[in-house]
Amino acid sequence: MKQFRSMTYPYVAWISVMIVAPMLLIVLYAFTESGNEVLTFRFTLENFVRFVTDRVFLSVLWRSLYIALVTTLICVLLGYPIAYVIAQLPGRSNTTMILLITMPTWVNMLVRTYAWMGILKDDGVFNAILSLFGIGPVPMIHTSFAVILGMVYNFIPFMILQIHTSLDKMDKNLLNAAADLGADRVHTFLRVTLPLSLPGVVSGITLVFLPAVSSFFIPKLLGGGQYVLVGNVIESQFLTSGDWNFGSAISLIMAVIIMLSMYFTRKLDVSVASGGKE
Repeated sequence: MKQFRSMTYPYVAWISVMIVAPMLLIVLYAFTESGNEVLTFRFTLENFVRFVTDRVFLSVLWRSLYIALVTTLICVLLGYPIAYVIAQLPGRSNTTMILLITMPTWVNMLVRTYAWMGILKDDGVFNAILSLFGIGPVPMIHTSFAVILGMVYNFIPFMILQIHTSLDKMDKNLLNAAADLGADRVHTFLRVTLPLSLPGVVSGITLVFLPAVSSFFIPKLLGGGQYVLVGNVIESQFLTSGDWNFGSAISLIMAVIIMLSMYFTRKLDVSVASGGKE
């Protein structure tokens, strides 16, 4: 037991230095006064009041939540059919398709987003194809469409993998039992497959919504600085304005929103897993 406990010490030390200490600094900066000093320890709520009373910052927050919700919804609508089709494939084909889904994630997300800049620009691939039909150039880059497309492309593998895992683990005897009881394919899907796969959907929603709501380099690159989300505001406060107190306050607000989202999705996951009895 002592040997096992000693093996956790390096992990605890790493967590303390890399996660706990930065979070404590963010809390400290968020609740202290901005000034010429490096750090002022006078307690204040001014940073939070400034954020919730400024319509510009609130509009950025609502836009970030809206973009994250739209991204998550599209990932569900596209990811579920893809995961369902893959789950129906035999073993080797199933494995191959999952490999193809995960392969883009092996490339750095920043590089993949840069690639979309070249595809969506006015003389990019999409507009080159449209020009063959006498259409265009259609402005795509630096729009909300480009930002949502970039987020969906980067985050949809997480949705597909979670849903596929739920579908793959499902007991196929339940489908046979439903067929023996006279249920057609539509009713079998609605009454058996869909309810049993909902935990995977909930997990996928968590893995897509959380990074989408706090993303900053996707809207910065594909939005061209014209489509500002809350992640961009936090980045500018730390790196451009140098107002670490206000940036920390916004970060703390986002952390609370993310934790609440995780709490409610967890409650939903438990409720789904228990058949709504919780």
